[in-house]
Amino acid sequence: MANWEEPNLAAIPRWGAMQAIGVPQSNMTHMANWLMSGMPERFPKLKVLWLESGVAWAHYLMQRLDNVYMTRVSEAPLLKEKPSHYMRRMFYCSQPLEQAEDKAALEVAFRAINAETQLVWGSNFPAYNFDVPATIWDLPFLDENAKKAILGGNAMRLFGFKNGSH
Repeated sequence: MANWEEPNLAAIPRWGAMQAIGVPQSNMTHMANWLMSGMPERFPKLKVLWLESGVAWAHYLMQRLDNVYMTRVSEAPLLKEKPSHYMRRMFYCSQPLEQAEDKAALEVAFRAINAETQLVWGSNFPAYNFDVPATIWDLPFLDENAKKAILGGNAMRLFGFKNGSH
């Protein structure tokens, strides 16, 4: 979770700006460290759910880490694939979702993270930034199966529930 005790966030005077930058930055720091140190090859069955930071940051990080990997593979000597490959397979994202007026940008982010299998809806109610199910259901670029997966099926699979039972 982001806080003003982190030196790189101390200069941000407003809570909203600190949350907007700090939470995704914290997730990016940890994900980059895990990926580049070879964690996906060491623990190929590990699944990680990233909370409180939406989805747009993941697409950005995929592009950046893939670029580093392709230009300096020595930075991630244990990886056998580009970082984005592991991110799409092992990592899950959740709320709050970016409510971009530009739905095309959101669609690109969803496609990049493979949202149909890797996005887990969470309401975060009663927090100020909660998402109602319509946040997903009303997206024009998702088919009904993708919406059902994101709204419940992906979480069931992630946590090992089968057909609604333990």
